[in-house]
Amino acid sequence: MVERTPTVTDLLLARADDARPGLRFEDREWSWAEHVRRSAELAALLRARHPADGPPHVGVLLDNVPEFSFLLGAAALSGTVLAGLNPGRRGAALARDVRLADCALVITEPRHAPLLDGAELDAEVLVLGSPEWERALAAHRGAALDPVPATPDDLFALLFTSGTGGEPKAVRCTHGKVAFPGRMLADRFRLGGRDSAYVSMPLFHSNALFAGWAVGLAAGAAISLRRRFSASEFLSDVRRFGATYANYVGTPLSYVLATPPRPDDADNPLRIAYGNEGAERDLARFAERFGCRVVDGFGSTEGGIAIARTPDAPPGSLGRPGPGVAVLHPDTGRRCAVAVFDRDGRLANPDEAVGELVNTAGAGWFAGYYGAPEDDARRMRGGMYRSGDLGYLDADGFCYFAGRSAEWLRVGGENLGAAPIERVLLRHPAIAHAAVYAVPDPAVGDQVMAALVLADELDDLGDFLAAQPDLGPKQLPRFVRIAAELPRTGTHKVLKRELAAQRWNCPDPVWWRPGPDPVYEALPPERAAELDGRATRPVPRS
Repeated sequence: MVERTPTVTDLLLARADDARPGLRFEDREWSWAEHVRRSAELAALLRARHPADGPPHVGVLLDNVPEFSFLLGAAALSGTVLAGLNPGRRGAALARDVRLADCALVITEPRHAPLLDGAELDAEVLVLGSPEWERALAAHRGAALDPVPATPDDLFALLFTSGTGGEPKAVRCTHGKVAFPGRMLADRFRLGGRDSAYVSMPLFHSNALFAGWAVGLAAGAAISLRRRFSASEFLSDVRRFGATYANYVGTPLSYVLATPPRPDDADNPLRIAYGNEGAERDLARFAERFGCRVVDGFGSTEGGIAIARTPDAPPGSLGRPGPGVAVLHPDTGRRCAVAVFDRDGRLANPDEAVGELVNTAGAGWFAGYYGAPEDDARRMRGGMYRSGDLGYLDADGFCYFAGRSAEWLRVGGENLGAAPIERVLLRHPAIAHAAVYAVPDPAVGDQVMAALVLADELDDLGDFLAAQPDLGPKQLPRFVRIAAELPRTGTHKVLKRELAAQRWNCPDPVWWRPGPDPVYEALPPERAAELDGRATRPVPRS
């Protein structure tokens, strides 16, 4: 018998009489039963505030504070749709997100309220702790638990994409899309009521909601919230909250690893760190230093494709794709050839092997974008979900990530992915972060540029790259930018379109390779000006 996909409401109601710890924040704690009661009160508030037909949309502009968790519960109980708003957005961009999500109400906190001043929202604003907020809470104190029926296909939340390739899109997240991974991961990692799930990634993003909050809820574990991620406080938080599980996305592992090591780092309760887009070299280092297991997967806010990295996956591999996931040639739509590697480990047939990761079985958990039918149509062509991500499969069926479709470089007539070049650069112990992107070639096609953040002095880049057998001549970066930091979204993803638009015109030192050999020198201003005059193609592409 196939078990029914739960709803978030199901998971929350299962905790209604649970006296064990349910939520921890700073020095405060609520039992799960108290959490459900607080959510019921807020559910009554939301229903009374907007009793119109259809589920009201409520924007949440908050850090990871307890009210965010209570409001998630309130949405599950009241049929409200929560729209997670990014505090990193400003002015017209933030107002645009509020309007796109059709928010009738925005709930924020004093530190973020000024972001909404003067914005054209067409929405009511409630500020936590304000007299109006306190009056609204008092009117519904002690409200009965009266859940609105929900199905797995009902809309629960709108989460915005990171916006690395343009304006963020509002992704429709159903009850099933949130509850299913929560229960699946809780079961997979055998989490229960004695565990503590540490959530420091922003709750307005899918990783924190699906792989953090929902996991704690499904397991009945205590959800331990951090207002904002802090690398220096990570280990002390893990110990203080008794965290046995933590989620991450992108670079936080490397930030934690950059903190000074201590002999007792492994003396902590953490068992599992689960996330996606971690640098491969950081996974083993983090596990060894902190005495835990690190599991890295592949996925996106849209949810159309997910790949779990298994212990038998070769270095650099994402793992084996699940049923229905294939690599299709972007021009012909046919399945790509199996990847062929030369004796040095270089991909020998990129034009035939690299293609788009596609779910040929359908949409997966992709429920569409809100208010953007044209984007839905681009994602779902021919009844298949098109991820926009590039990859290739080896003879054993393991998948390798080659980059986003906008990160496809055409160098000397050959197609290259940015991700394999980044993986090579990150082998160097002095390179903390790397981003590879295309800049225009004066003649035709692209040249490779890399932006690097260093952890130590880097004086042997050319020799290091020359010694990497799996880095082909066309993959050698032509330009290297040494940056203090990389421009990122609020969810730690690099804004490569900003880097590509700046090219070599930036305040950071830029090295370049004048000839075919990996010999780098400072880019002279007069050469940069000459390149600007010859590089007339618009960059970036998206």
